[in-house]
Amino acid sequence: MYMHNNHCHRETAHLQFIIIIIIIISSSSSSSSSSSNIVRVIKSRRIRWAGHVARMGEKWAYRVLVGKPEGKRPLGRPRCRWVDDIRMNLQEVGCGYMDWIGLAQDRGSWRTLVSAVMNLQVP
Repeated sequence: MYMHNNHCHRETAHLQFIIIIIIIISSSSSSSSSSSNIVRVIKSRRIRWAGHVARMGEKWAYRVLVGKPEGKRPLGRPRCRWVDDIRMNLQEVGCGYMDWIGLAQDRGSWRTLVSAVMNLQVP
């Protein structure tokens, strides 16, 4: 029963994300600038959500973020993790090797970082 509720929550969050993307695409005026706007919004919202999760403390989302899975990992190249995407976005702004979880504890500096990601020029 518990796993079913957790699965439904993930599907709801995924659908909300898709709806946000559709709204962003439909509200864009020109198609050439719409793709760069979408990328900037997605990156900034990913960074904003990462700050929220980093400030959670010992709740389940934070444990998933910083935890290490047990057991054998599959053969081949490791999959790109959510944390890897966050680090890549932070490197584009110039904060790639900082302790971003510690930086997220200060909401003001984290908001500045989210704004910097939003204003980033996307090729």
